[in-house]
Amino acid sequence: MLQNQDTMEILSNSTSKFPTFLLTGIPGLESSHTWTSTPFCCFYAIALSGSSMILFVITTQQSLHEPIYYFFSMLSATDLGLTVSTLSTTLGILWFDAREISLYSCIVQMFFLHGFTFMESGVLVAMAFDRYVAICDPLRYTTILTNSRIIQLGLLMITRAVVLILLLLLLLKPLYFYRMNALSHSYCYHPDVIQLACSDIQANSICGLIDLILTTGIDTPCIVLSYILIIHSVLRIASPEEQHKVFSTCVSHVGAVAIFHLPMLGLSLVYRYGRSAPRVVRSVMASVYLLLPPVLNPIIYRVKTRQIRKAVLSLLLPK
Repeated sequence: MLQNQDTMEILSNSTSKFPTFLLTGIPGLESSHTWTSTPFCCFYAIALSGSSMILFVITTQQSLHEPIYYFFSMLSATDLGLTVSTLSTTLGILWFDAREISLYSCIVQMFFLHGFTFMESGVLVAMAFDRYVAICDPLRYTTILTNSRIIQLGLLMITRAVVLILLLLLLLKPLYFYRMNALSHSYCYHPDVIQLACSDIQANSICGLIDLILTTGIDTPCIVLSYILIIHSVLRIASPEEQHKVFSTCVSHVGAVAIFHLPMLGLSLVYRYGRSAPRVVRSVMASVYLLLPPVLNPIIYRVKTRQIRKAVLSLLLPK
């Protein structure tokens, strides 16, 4: 009886509902964080300036007030949110070795990090629908994608993200953690956090799987289906020259889908099957997963979209 009491006392002293987490920079390069912070600063600067510029250009240029550019602005806004949600913790580690983060701060970061990820997935679906209507039913484009309908789609994306992430985070409340827990990344990532719990996490894992099915599991097939319909329609009625012209309008969206889903898939595979992989692999994959879309999306859309390219050049190089 006394032994059981002693065991319970030891567990209560070593576990907590309000733990402190230790964030991790780049494993093996802790002594070189001053140097490794340079490329991270460059990536963050590119992501912030690129997304902000596209948002500003679309907002100020009357000629860009069209459905597809509204979706571009939504994508840039979610990229900005993803960038800002990890900026403070990543640079805090690299510059000041500020590794400690409380559970509440961790929950707030996960809310914005996963919330903006869910929203970006929804924006990519909306953009695929836009391309489908523009190519397969162009005469009804303006009547289908009205301003009110675009606002409704935006509110639907936000509502879905908030509901799914709140359910996920509320399930963290009953969990107990050890008082000090070392995370695998420079930010709080839900699968990483729940692995450190010393309570039963079956409900958390099931909820995470449901969230994945209700976002990526639905969004990815919708995007694939839209492009199957687009390809079928274009190959059936268009000449080779027209086919090339039509498909070129989809290149930027396909690129955005690829740079969003491939790093996410890679990180998921590393967590599920790569437990024996070096820690630096997880760290690099986590950085690629978060930084690649915000860095590359503005570049892709400026290069492949003539109207945005002209607007940006007129802003940077005024007559």
